[in-house]
Amino acid sequence: MKSEKLLQRVTFDQSVLTGKPIIRGMRISVEMILDLLAKGATVQEILEDYPELETDDIRAALLYAKRLVSGEEIVDMV
Repeated sequence: MKSEKLLQRVTFDQSVLTGKPIIRGMRISVEMILDLLAKGATVQEILEDYPELETDDIRAALLYAKRLVSGEEIVDMV
């Protein structure tokens, strides 16, 4: 699936999780998916725990995060 199509899975709704980026309008946030992956959960484990999710939803969360950090300015804090 193309990047722009994947990113369409990430939505925003002020009435759902106070406007945080969520997946396809569900109460499943990009942040939660990233947190699960960071803690070592596999994609398969996440899909089993959240059967309403699809593999492309997890890919979309990762792509969204990548796009956010790719625009960051690097500042040397030394």
